[in-house]
Amino acid sequence: MARKRSGRRPTAGENAAQGMRDSAQKIWLAGLGAFERAKSEGPKMFDTLVEQGKGLRDRAAEAADQALKTVREQAGEAQGRWDKLEQVFQDRVARSLESLGVITSRELGDLQRQVDELTRKVAGIKGGAARPRKAAARGGKRPANKRSSRKAKG
Repeated sequence: MARKRSGRRPTAGENAAQGMRDSAQKIWLAGLGAFERAKSEGPKMFDTLVEQGKGLRDRAAEAADQALKTVREQAGEAQGRWDKLEQVFQDRVARSLESLGVITSRELGDLQRQVDELTRKVAGIKGGAARPRKAAARGGKRPANKRSSRKAKG
């Protein structure tokens, strides 16, 4: 039996309920349409995504290579700056030691050769077989100076 429609207007609550039913029906139909489309276009979409991924991988690898190249260049520049700083430091230390009159290892070696040569010449003059002295080891203990200590009279 069909219901007769009365001539009355629907209430606000009835209008809201009908709007919600219509909205839910549209959402349901949109979901079914998306499902069907994914089912039919899925393999093609998958292939498209794979191709896009390959392109992205190539660009990412190129960007990584460029970043690595930049890092290596900057590391080389930093090493050059470090070497220059080290050389400046060594030069300043050498000048300071020279101004203080500290003998260098090269000068010490030259003196040792001269002493050895003079020792051989003296031995040749005396007719003896004097042996040259061995070079003193650096960093060894030096003998303590013996001084007489004065005690204060008290």
